Amino acid sequence: MILGIETSCDETAAAVISADGHIGSNVVASQAELHARFGGVVPEVASRRHLELVAPVVREALAEAGATLDDVERVAVTQGPGLIGALLVGLATAKAIAWSRRLPLVPVDHLRGHVASLYLQPEPLEPPFLCLLASGGHTMLLDVRGYGEERLLGTTLDDAAGEAFDKGARLLGLGYPGGAELDRLARDGDPAAYEFPVARVPGLDFSFSGLKTALLYATRELSEAELADRRADLAASYQRAIVRALVRRVRDAADQTGAATVAVVGGVAANSELRATLPDAALAPLVLCTDNAAMIASAARFAAPVPYPRYLGLDAYASR
Repeated sequence: MILGIETSCDETAAAVISADGHIGSNVVASQAELHARFGGVVPEVASRRHLELVAPVVREALAEAGATLDDVERVAVTQGPGLIGALLVGLATAKAIAWSRRLPLVPVDHLRGHVASLYLQPEPLEPPFLCLLASGGHTMLLDVRGYGEERLLGTTLDDAAGEAFDKGARLLGLGYPGGAELDRLARDGDPAAYEFPVARVPGLDFSFSGLKTALLYATRELSEAELADRRADLAASYQRAIVRALVRRVRDAADQTGAATVAVVGGVAANSELRATLPDAALAPLVLCTDNAAMIASAARFAAPVPYPRYLGLDAYASR
């Protein structure tokens, strides 16, 4: 069995999976309510909360899987990218567990973990495939040639898609987490009410900063009463523009690479319009779209473990 630990942002997560990708448990303790009052994640607050939650979450994951530490054969943990303080909590916990049991440890790149969510049972996807990874901190297109083997085709030049959703939600006066709130509101709006621009940049890269600015100007032109009346239309039109930008790049990349299979992972993969617009894509299950430890443990199946005790010197990294 593999014990996975994930603390890259504001979810404290632990999971137990088998070597063939069956999920024994996947426990996530969200800090969303804690950070909602600030309108976003406060790194120091997140780190302190991880310290409080990580041991209980690991115990719960083991209990749900009907396992003990005696059953664990390797420990996997997110090494980066993410909030450095939050990452260090998970990394220190994983080191302590692995060292105390003389187990190997697998440091996992968070983004590679999102891709590895597609390899879990009951419907694992086999490479090769084209993958859109869209989350709060990253948006990129990957040519996945094998397990743990990806080639970067394009990335965002400014804001990530998830960040654009969250900032748009803040401009519309919605709650946190903004992406989910905006998605819910957009269902009651007219996506054709506003024509927001979709940036055209060279190659297969993305850009969302201009779209965010366009929404800012649109809201400034409205009184409070008018904004209340048009909020759903603004949300639907703004969401449509983000989804259109993502789908256009996916189709361009598929044409260029000849990819027969397209997959979508990351928090934005939970967006209802994106899932509806790419009906033939391999989509990560909703519970595996947002940050979780099952995907980290899954990635560890295809990576070389660091043997005891060499991993004690490992450090976290905030960005690639």
